[in-house]
Amino acid sequence: MLLDKNRKNENIAKGNRLLISVTVVSSAGPIRFLVNEQELVAAVIDTTLKSYAREGRLPVLGSNINDFLLYCPNTRPDGGVRNFMLYKKPVKMENDETPAAAAITRKGSGRTWKAWINKKSLNLKISSH
Repeated sequence: MLLDKNRKNENIAKGNRLLISVTVVSSAGPIRFLVNEQELVAAVIDTTLKSYAREGRLPVLGSNINDFLLYCPNTRPDGGVRNFMLYKKPVKMENDETPAAAAITRKGSGRTWKAWINKKSLNLKISSH
């Protein structure tokens, strides 16, 4: 009984986890991993970039999370898997100001994964199975 109680407390501390699939634009195939719903979006981008590099995928992307945007192309879950796209931000020219890109970057920073995904999926409820 005590063992079961400890496992329950560990699960509560971990929070709900989701299986996600992140496809890096111009790369072959998605990267899949579990993410805690309390993780920050920046942590998800970081995990994706580390997995991408560990697998030796091409093209080489680098590891600066501020150079990337995470995008949810669909608003409905596919059997519990969430599908996302990871884009490298376009390089700005010296005189080219793109306030829309700056606004998108600020919107995602500091948000928890659950809050970000809820906003991106139009308040779609996340099941906690």
